[in-house]
Amino acid sequence: MAEQDERDARSEFLRAMDEPLLEAGDALSFRRETVPARTLQRLRRGEFAVQEEIDLHLSDARQAEALLREFLAHARAAGLGCVRVIHGKGLHSTDAFGRQGAPVLKNLMDRLLRQRSDVLAFHSAPARAGGTGAVLVLLAPPRRR
Repeated sequence: MAEQDERDARSEFLRAMDEPLLEAGDALSFRRETVPARTLQRLRRGEFAVQEEIDLHLSDARQAEALLREFLAHARAAGLGCVRVIHGKGLHSTDAFGRQGAPVLKNLMDRLLRQRSDVLAFHSAPARAGGTGAVLVLLAPPRRR
């Protein structure tokens, strides 16, 4: 089963790479089919209490990915339901040649969060909570053993 999950995640990640890149002002938004649309609306409006947050916007992509994975693992183990990830709007993102490019961390968050089975839904935060420079993430409860 673990191998199948890994293959599915890899396939989803590659499929997501074919999607157009998000721009600085674009909102992140995603929900699993098992999550009611009303729940995503509530998340978009900021109606869930944020229980913890991490600020990644000064990290490079590799650091941000590692920090996000560790943060989400700890949050889920602690039984947290809603967290905020600050990734920045990407207004200062540059490509390998120093030219203004698509927001690196924002696009990375979109792709990484979509492939995680413990993420039920996510949406860019309301303006008062970071706007399109942050994302609210709804986590699945920890599995019972």
